Amino acid sequence: MHKRRGTVTRRWKVAAVASTVAVSIAVPVAMAQASTEPPPEVSAQGAYLLDTGSNKELMAKDADTKRPIASTTKIMTALVVLETKGVDLNQQVTIKQEYRDYVTKAGASTADLQTGDKLTVNQLLYGLMLPSGCDAAMALADTFGTGDTTDERTKSFISKMNTKAEDLGLTNTQYDSFDGVSADADNYSTPRDLAQLTRHAMENATFDTVVKSVSTEQEAPAANGRTRYYSWDNTNQLLGSYEGAIGVKTGTTTPAGPCLVFAAKRGDKTVVGVVLNDADRYPDAKKMLDWTYDTDTEVKWRQLPKGAQRD
Repeated sequence: MHKRRGTVTRRWKVAAVASTVAVSIAVPVAMAQASTEPPPEVSAQGAYLLDTGSNKELMAKDADTKRPIASTTKIMTALVVLETKGVDLNQQVTIKQEYRDYVTKAGASTADLQTGDKLTVNQLLYGLMLPSGCDAAMALADTFGTGDTTDERTKSFISKMNTKAEDLGLTNTQYDSFDGVSADADNYSTPRDLAQLTRHAMENATFDTVVKSVSTEQEAPAANGRTRYYSWDNTNQLLGSYEGAIGVKTGTTTPAGPCLVFAAKRGDKTVVGVVLNDADRYPDAKKMLDWTYDTDTEVKWRQLPKGAQRD
């Protein structure tokens, strides 16, 4: 991923999110009626667009080809946490030095979590999904996995991710990491599977609230007994730029290329789109959404602040 480290700022604001967990079963996708205009050409190696209300396919390009998916993996990380029976979003998690060591060694994107700080599960979800924090991903995997060591617990969590994929009928998806930082080719999915996963995840009110946030500021008890203030910007530049955008997750690694899972809502129509290995991921997402909503939206892309994570 090779990202710049995030920043911890001193600002005062608390973000609270309601906790509502909804569970649904994946169902076969029905094909949509052909559009009067052909789908747009996109440079993505794989692409997919889904009407989430009707569960209809709107467009597809190599939609069932397995590809590395980088940090879009974290959609499943968040879902496994949120669908854990009896999950307490206010549970505090103490940040371990090994979480920081992990992102340093991997050169991965980070929420810049500070050793000894205590963040809630809910706050870690923001750190996971907005700055794409691999340290937040490890903290969640370590907390929600089982075993006697961090290694055992994180491996257990990855097994839960694969079980969840099977339960949802995502037959072309497999995980070997909790964050998309994969040493080999065993962390993959397809545009179709990612769209169906996201459709399911967005039925969860907490997930929906987190992934549509352009930025957040969170306060947490610090190791020195004082209060730490974390400020995170969403790496997804579609948010705050495209009218109706409501998520979802970026991802970039050398094997995967630039990836984007995105969602938008206008009126009563909500869609989820996926582009994998796409150097023009934001313009292509705009093309797909404009085609969907039969519009030509004027966009001034939101710029990430200096020091914010890029993913």
